[in-house]
Amino acid sequence: MDLTEKQISEYDENGWILLPELFSKGEISILEAAAMDVLQRRGPEVAREPNGDPHVCWGMHLFDERFGALTRHPRLLLPVEQLMRSQVFVHQSRINIKQQNGSIVEWHQDFGTYHRVDGIPEARGIMIGVFLDDVNACNAPVLAVPGSHKEGVVSEAVIDDTVADHDGAAKYRYDITETTMKRLVERRGLEAIQGPAGSVLLMNMTVVHGSSVNISPLRRLLLYVNVSATDNRGESFVRPEYYAARDFSPLLPLSDGCILKYQ
Repeated sequence: MDLTEKQISEYDENGWILLPELFSKGEISILEAAAMDVLQRRGPEVAREPNGDPHVCWGMHLFDERFGALTRHPRLLLPVEQLMRSQVFVHQSRINIKQQNGSIVEWHQDFGTYHRVDGIPEARGIMIGVFLDDVNACNAPVLAVPGSHKEGVVSEAVIDDTVADHDGAAKYRYDITETTMKRLVERRGLEAIQGPAGSVLLMNMTVVHGSSVNISPLRRLLLYVNVSATDNRGESFVRPEYYAARDFSPLLPLSDGCILKYQ
């Protein structure tokens, strides 16, 4: 699919666009089943809530071929390549499931960590979000500052004492201070990104975003595929592969029915 000039202008101005209901109910069902399977993993790639429920699984495309197909789906790849004017590779992928009382995600920029820890040189990448649930005002939608990608890197390094690896890269968080957030929101505003299941979010990796605790009983299940231009590779390998890519091969599109073949 080709993006319209209006969509490209919206992406350039705000830092993201939402493509509603890009995937069918059948495709959503297949991807949801894959997510439930992968979230059963017991390794360090799965982060958990205090009660033990899974919250995030990093590197989902490494663990299930259904997600491998998703990363190569033409409905994702073609608009991404149109925006990037480049082929791309997967730098990071993850499942994010926010159940009732699911954890807060602090204000951050993905590029802050990708640049400082993984060694990605430039902010030439896109966060692809695939909605497997309806996302609305009630179930902790992603909140984002429109136009914040034009500010450059505004996050600051903070030591995270809750992380066991105090001597390695994991000890650093790259959050946005309250003062910086106040300035950004006063200048640019703040928006909740909402849409029906099957929708796809394409967001510049420098956009400031976060999400609150989900106090509703409504689950919010999202898949993320963060891609970078093929000549914009990470140069540091301090984090495991499920966090940061070792394979920089360009993604090549599969057929439009590549997910439905798993039904």
